[in-house]
Amino acid sequence: MRLGAFAYLTYFFMQTPNYITPVGYRRLLSEMQHLIKVERPAVTETVRWAASNGDRSENGDYIYGKRRLREIDRRIRFLTKRLEQAQVVNPSVHQGGDQVFFGATVVYLRNDSTEETIRIVGQDEVDPAQRWVSWVSPIARALLKAREGDRLQLKTPAGSDSIEVISVSYCDQ
Repeated sequence: MRLGAFAYLTYFFMQTPNYITPVGYRRLLSEMQHLIKVERPAVTETVRWAASNGDRSENGDYIYGKRRLREIDRRIRFLTKRLEQAQVVNPSVHQGGDQVFFGATVVYLRNDSTEETIRIVGQDEVDPAQRWVSWVSPIARALLKAREGDRLQLKTPAGSDSIEVISVSYCDQ
């Protein structure tokens, strides 16, 4: 049986533990509360006002308001499931250690030339702009449990890269 991309991702997210940092948990909770207490009531009020204007079939405020309500409700359901499955992991328990675990900020040397820094976080916290990568990403999987000074091989589509762990630190967040 072949799964579609959506079915596979749903299966993957349901089977993989949802590790998350305390900061990430608070951010998701804050987003959900904002949707429930601020955005949804505002859109509901707009839809109520638009419905009172009469003909709903040609009423843009009503049509787009209902669509936005469905989007908000979908996001609330998603956040509720992710928060229920969340396993909050406090990375500061590893403070002072030289081994890479969840929540670590890792500085490494790629192919003996390029120094890069990443932070290993949960799937719901990924932010490429800040160089936060998911713990299930190939680079994070290669680095997990490595120690400062270790040399690793990272398999990439372009070939194999040599990685040397320079430093490991943990934020107090």
